[in-house]
Amino acid sequence: MITNEHKDLARWAMDFALKNGCQASRVTLYNGSNSSFEIRDMKIDRLQQASESSLIIQLFLDGRYGSYSTNRLDRKELERFILNGIDSTRYLAEDVARTLPDASLYYKGGKPALQLLDPRFDQIEPDDKVALAMKVCDEMMGKDSRIISTNSSYSDEKWYKYMVASNGFEGEGDSSNFTLVGSVSIKGDGEARPESYWYESGLYYDTLTKEGIGTKALERALRKLGQKKVASGKYPMILDNMNSVRLVSPLISAIYGSNIQQKNSFLLDKLNQQVLSEKVTLIDEPHQPKTLGARYFDNEGIATKRLPIFENGILTTYFVDTYAANKLNIPATIGNPSILTMQMGTKDVDGLVASIDKGILVTGFNGGNSSSTTGDFSYGVEGFVVENGKLAQPISEMNITGNILILWDNLQEIGNDTRTSSSWKIPSLLFNDVDFSGL
Repeated sequence: MITNEHKDLARWAMDFALKNGCQASRVTLYNGSNSSFEIRDMKIDRLQQASESSLIIQLFLDGRYGSYSTNRLDRKELERFILNGIDSTRYLAEDVARTLPDASLYYKGGKPALQLLDPRFDQIEPDDKVALAMKVCDEMMGKDSRIISTNSSYSDEKWYKYMVASNGFEGEGDSSNFTLVGSVSIKGDGEARPESYWYESGLYYDTLTKEGIGTKALERALRKLGQKKVASGKYPMILDNMNSVRLVSPLISAIYGSNIQQKNSFLLDKLNQQVLSEKVTLIDEPHQPKTLGARYFDNEGIATKRLPIFENGILTTYFVDTYAANKLNIPATIGNPSILTMQMGTKDVDGLVASIDKGILVTGFNGGNSSSTTGDFSYGVEGFVVENGKLAQPISEMNITGNILILWDNLQEIGNDTRTSSSWKIPSLLFNDVDFSGL
């Protein structure tokens, strides 16, 4: 954890930079540990344990900016490290947009703890961690004659952060996380080798889902047997909750201040305009306790708050850090989202499947990209044909193409089945008239 001695060191480093020519400085001190155990076919394949501390100092000097990190936290060594950083910064090009945030935007403290750190983290025995990974592997191993290999893993981490800035910010945070993963490959027709995975994660060990992960991974792999292309055309597309984030990401990327400033965004000059279906309401909800992604301040110390992003399809904010705000001469918001929540409907993925006569359920992406400037996209996909509300032929090696804004304007229905293991709470989604290319 971050001790008072660590905090004193961070404040000393900041003051030392100021005394040696910097007009402003920010110091972030990290302390963390992690472990991982990987199992292949019921044998330990790899194990890793690590702990580390690091200090990052950001220097603002005569209109120039430099950021430097080290894991050597002895004061004498830090003196040399900071002085070298100051000398290096003097050689950098001047960029007056590099400043600390307006102090009025900082988180001032006083709110209840977000409870993101499992107090039992250090009490979990290595043997128990290995046993969990083994159990995941055992749920797949030998369960079908077509299995080629099974893999599972357990990983955990905890971290502490303390940050202090010379214009008045001081804040700290901590978190833990636990993850279990199962993956399996099987022999299909000819040279086909279908594979799939499943994972669960959580902030607390006791609430981590520990059962059925391997079973789910195997089920998802077996469902792929007999994959083939089907006829090209426009189909309704259901996107399951393991993959729905993939088509939200281009929207979020397009509203980052860096892309707006560089005019590399298909949402440039679209603030307060209707850009998506009115069904889309997406909100950043950063203060949910015991939830992955929760925080009271961003990486600059700017206070987070409930922040509507799209309201009934209307774009209501950009994610603008201090640098982009100075470049654009607009107010800063925050640098990036915390917990994305989407207004949900009433059906899970099975309910969405049952609601259409003919369409395609997408359960995986195989490469592809989206243009940040135009929003045009092309992705490789796999999944299932849906006929009469039921899954039929498994498909692979097909592509979806189109434009992100047109796609989201054609959103038909939003599911209710978000995954707790992600800070982006995006459920399954149903879109109309998506272009699929296959046969």
